[in-house]
Amino acid sequence: MPNFAPRWTLLVLALSLLNGCATGNSNLACVCPPVKEYSLEFQKKLADEITSMNKKNAAILVMQDYALLRKELEVCR
Repeated sequence: MPNFAPRWTLLVLALSLLNGCATGNSNLACVCPPVKEYSLEFQKKLADEITSMNKKNAAILVMQDYALLRKELEVCR
């Protein structure tokens, strides 16, 4: 009858070492940056400035992307 003790010992040692490496959160998608809050007054001023811009302005496209990013980041909270 073969002796399985060395094989089990090696398996337990390997699993315990792997378990020790997984104590932290390695999923970087779970780390959320803080979302800056803007006052209502500032938001109104910004809305007025955006309304006065040309609709084909590149800055408007960038702001739309930024607004989408902010909505996605709110899920992280």
